[in-house]
Amino acid sequence: MSAAGTHPTAPAVDFYALEDLLEPAEIEVRDRVRDFCAREVTPVINGYWERAEFPFPLLPGIAGLGIAGGTVQGYGSPGMSAVAAGLVAAEWARADGSLGTFYGVHSFLAMQSIAMLGSEEQRERWLPAMARMETIGAFGLTEPQHGSDAVALETRARRDGDEWVLTGAKKWIGNGTIADLVLIWARDEDGNVGGYVVPRGSAGWTATRMTGKTALRAVWQAEITLDGVRVPAENKLAHCRSFTDVSLVLDRTRYTVAWRALGVAEAAYELALAHTLQREQFGQPIAGYQLVQDKLARMLAEITSMQLLSWRLSKLADQGRMTAAMASLAKMNNCRKARQIVADARDLFGGDGILLEHHIARHHADIEAIYTFEGTDHVQSLIVGREVTGISAITGRRKVRAAEPAPEPPQSL
Repeated sequence: MSAAGTHPTAPAVDFYALEDLLEPAEIEVRDRVRDFCAREVTPVINGYWERAEFPFPLLPGIAGLGIAGGTVQGYGSPGMSAVAAGLVAAEWARADGSLGTFYGVHSFLAMQSIAMLGSEEQRERWLPAMARMETIGAFGLTEPQHGSDAVALETRARRDGDEWVLTGAKKWIGNGTIADLVLIWARDEDGNVGGYVVPRGSAGWTATRMTGKTALRAVWQAEITLDGVRVPAENKLAHCRSFTDVSLVLDRTRYTVAWRALGVAEAAYELALAHTLQREQFGQPIAGYQLVQDKLARMLAEITSMQLLSWRLSKLADQGRMTAAMASLAKMNNCRKARQIVADARDLFGGDGILLEHHIARHHADIEAIYTFEGTDHVQSLIVGREVTGISAITGRRKVRAAEPAPEPPQSL
């Protein structure tokens, strides 16, 4: 493969034969997404990324994959295992972090919230069209002044007859300017947190695309203003009564971010390996030099550990045994390692590493967003620390109360 070529279809990173641990259905959906990305995404995505344009022409093909909703059971969704959903998240990230973000917001945040916290009528009303991707969803939690402390959200909901009136602001809302439905999290007059499904075009709703990003440029995030936005009472998710319910959704979806970090690391390694095998300096491929081989070996070792950690975490999720701290540990570990792997891969490209045509520059930029969203490295470490010590270093409390919700870092996917 030339340095300017696409990612190889067969991964060069399954050093410990992880494939042996996967079910046939998990392999099939992984390969389905991988083949689509190799044919449709990688050849065109650099242009969209450079222009900061969302790749709308790819949406019919993505819908045709039949994967929207991920682990959601029924309502037209595939009902994947958590392992399969993780593999899909990794494949999107191998190809492009922006499309991985679009898919993650729609399937893992918006659809999962409705599936977990909506009534049967609400699930029937919204999920089938979202599974067909005729309706695109977004998830509005993060606010201009509240990222890691999202539990302090200030957006308010006031009941007025048969409607709820929403007032406030949101920031970093993936898909916010293109979504047909945006799930807005707000506190009512009694301080209870609820999820409110706001249709596109609602009066008092303003969504402004954020510009000037240096990562995930091909997906659009929004700043949203809600100025007395009215939604029907039946648009309030029936089974959300506190921030703990929101946390349940985020805990259930956060493990996929660990897989996304893994996917970016795999892509970087594959690109670097191919480049060093064909790039000659001083009369031989640079892959033959000791310093290069040392980097490649260490990158592969880290990726292998990330793969096994991600697989085990998803198996625990499928068994209902995954905790918030488990997900945080995997996100913390994988994102930190991926960040170093991508940096090393870019270094192995030399000057070519800053050219988009070689793909590694895009991954190098995008990993910074993945490293930050769904919880910064520091916040994830403190969630794990609280779990193992019983002492919260985030809130300043000496002991953790049983009912205390975990801090929920920005979900700016």
